[in-house]
Amino acid sequence: MTTPYAEPRPPMAPRISGAAATGAVLTLGADRFLSWVGHQNTQACETTDGLCFTWWDLTAIPLIFTTALITLIVIYKQLGIRPRLAVIPPTILLAPFPLTAAEATAGWWAAIITGGAWASLLALGAWSRYRILGLSGAGAVLLASFGVLYG
Repeated sequence: MTTPYAEPRPPMAPRISGAAATGAVLTLGADRFLSWVGHQNTQACETTDGLCFTWWDLTAIPLIFTTALITLIVIYKQLGIRPRLAVIPPTILLAPFPLTAAEATAGWWAAIITGGAWASLLALGAWSRYRILGLSGAGAVLLASFGVLYG
């Protein structure tokens, strides 16, 4: 009799709360950085009547994505969240939708809470036992954000 591969059952609460804290901190950092970039842009382009682009305008999004990618790789490795290749890209690439919807409706604090929830739901989907719960929760958050943004 062969037994199917059994996934080890490590404690999930520290891993998921670590992912939530990481998502919330990254959201706060991105929000503050974009606010600072907007302030710098306003000051630099104050005397210009036409289009005005600063160096910060062109590099803000790539810097945020790069910082988030490196941070998630390091933190998720420490937390033991695997496979990181399946968890990190959707966490970063789809995050602007729920974060923008949360900030548009309730402010920056709601975006921070949503960032933590988004990261924890996608991290929860890394384990087969919790995959349906994690991915359906993330899908619900994503659909709700589409409803807020485009509805």
